[in-house]
Amino acid sequence: MRQINVGIIGVGWCGGIRAHACAANPLVKGLYLAEIKPERLAEIAAATKPIKATTEWKELLDIKEIDALYISATPETTHYPMARDCLLAGKHVFLEKPIAMELGEADELIAIARRNNLKFTVGYSQRFSSKQAYIKKCLTDGTLGEPVTAMVSRHLSRSLGNKINTRTRLSPAAMEATHDIDWVLWCLEPAKPVRVYTQSVSKVNKHKNNTPDQSWIVITMDNDVVVTIGAGWILPPGYPNFCTTQIEFIGTEGALLIDDSHKDVQLMSMKSPGIQYPMSTMPGEPVGHVYAGAMAPETNYFVDCVARDKPVLVTPEQARLVMEVYTAADISAERNEPVDLPLRKGDNRVAAAAG
Repeated sequence: MRQINVGIIGVGWCGGIRAHACAANPLVKGLYLAEIKPERLAEIAAATKPIKATTEWKELLDIKEIDALYISATPETTHYPMARDCLLAGKHVFLEKPIAMELGEADELIAIARRNNLKFTVGYSQRFSSKQAYIKKCLTDGTLGEPVTAMVSRHLSRSLGNKINTRTRLSPAAMEATHDIDWVLWCLEPAKPVRVYTQSVSKVNKHKNNTPDQSWIVITMDNDVVVTIGAGWILPPGYPNFCTTQIEFIGTEGALLIDDSHKDVQLMSMKSPGIQYPMSTMPGEPVGHVYAGAMAPETNYFVDCVARDKPVLVTPEQARLVMEVYTAADISAERNEPVDLPLRKGDNRVAAAAG
């Protein structure tokens, strides 16, 4: 069995999850960490026992023993330059979404990875959720017949929304709905999106950072399937980073109605009033000796792809298409009109990040 050496750039919330998963993975020979916050670096290093822990991420590029790098850094503007440098250094790369801030940057990363024969993937963890994987299975094996419509409604608590939308002023389409856009497009392959229409509303965030509170995105596919995705991040505070989702997938021969509201486990305590919903965060969380959620399995999958030379599940080309769709969604909301795909030259920025 071939083992690999792995580096994690950024060991905050998501990067910390990935570091713990890699430290426990038998295919990982050695772990290397980079994090700009010394106290967080020390915390994760104490728990995962890396070969090296540094506050300078570029030091990892010069370590020839490292086979693959996970980029979990924020803000999102760091993704493109970090991924570019890692790929140019000959490392396989797992990059948290978004793939880049502009489509041209995404194209450059894809070209470098292809030219250097490197594995390059983007963190769309919902493909590793058992409920979403079940829908994909039912479409693939014909249980649902031909797809007709799909609907996803996702809401985050505003504590997480505030953390995300104050970093780079990206919209919920770019930072939240992006997971569901990826997953739905994956389910509907080989169909392609041809039109996007979005309506957004901002009341809570309007006077803070001018980002939408909620976006409703309608995507028309070239096989006449219509997809509706709602993304919002202003729920009142809930158990840390509470996320609730409802999914409907309707086909000619069947339908799947998925309750992913995370209300099946309720905790009440004299120490904190009200009801808490453990295991309700979107990435997941450790539960003793196991892990609840999609992010740890996703992390291990990429390790397996590099160690066994398997193709990645999320290709960078797919991530680029998702970026084009959510960029079109922001442009549509800004212009108050449908936007055709592929985008015209120049329509390559996220509208909510402008100004």
